[in-house]
Amino acid sequence: MITATLTRRFWLWGIALLSSVIGLAQASVLPGPLVTPEWLEANQSAVTILEIREDPNDYVASHIPGSRLVEAAKIRQTRSIDGRNIPAMLPDATVIETLMRTIGVKAQRPLVIASSGRTVEDLDGAARLYWTLKYYGADELAILDGGHARWVAEGRATDNAIPEKSVGDWSAGAPRAHLLADTKAVMQASASGIQLVDARPLAFFHGLAKRPVVAEYGHIPGSRVFPTELRAKPEGSAQRYLTVEDYRSILQSLQIDGDRPTITYCNTGHMGAGAWFIMSELLGNPKVSLYDGSMAEWADGSRPVARYSVSPR
Repeated sequence: MITATLTRRFWLWGIALLSSVIGLAQASVLPGPLVTPEWLEANQSAVTILEIREDPNDYVASHIPGSRLVEAAKIRQTRSIDGRNIPAMLPDATVIETLMRTIGVKAQRPLVIASSGRTVEDLDGAARLYWTLKYYGADELAILDGGHARWVAEGRATDNAIPEKSVGDWSAGAPRAHLLADTKAVMQASASGIQLVDARPLAFFHGLAKRPVVAEYGHIPGSRVFPTELRAKPEGSAQRYLTVEDYRSILQSLQIDGDRPTITYCNTGHMGAGAWFIMSELLGNPKVSLYDGSMAEWADGSRPVARYSVSPR
């Protein structure tokens, strides 16, 4: 009886240990929030590759073999806020879950996101998808540094065939509210010691230019700018991320504290996601959120907007 009991205990202990080892192995598939084309090529069978594109024809013309297309427009939706329609906002969980299942994303598989990689805005698009999936519970996520452009430049195989359709079982988890900031949080930021970081090009921050979706020139008062011009470097036809040390140095020169609680924003939360990714995922600051509505929501005529120049003629 004693022998049988001990045997059963060792058997259960062995199962628990094996499960733990398997769990650790699964958790360590991705080397970090960024992967190289070399790493991805060697580990393609262990991950699901999501290629995000503004134009689906860009994906059809050339994509990484076996990857799945995510149309950028499908991860954004218009929301009515205080009687105004704000475009390009975060969709409900059911929308994202349905999209992921429709393109065949399986649960428990690490996800690697690849943009076109030709511009900083492309990288920001990958970061927006990364932020969206993390907001809805995904943890095993990475971005392909340099995107599809770097993959091609290094001579790796591409495909132009449409992948066979399959139904996935990916499920959205409980929203991670700490990753999302609303207008109220932005209004309270300066009073609570949270820094605001504008992720747009310098011309937008200083009020020399604006997008049609934003009603006013300028930026949210009290914010500092982490512009697109300083967030990546060109390498041939691709844009690549800088090193952590480079980012810390750049942020310091911009008088931005990389470790302080932060809200990033832009026009509609696209470029803001790029700054969020750098500060949250690459620098490891867990207290960074994204103002989803950004200037499109903020500039409604009732809230202050600052600029360092006269309006363009």
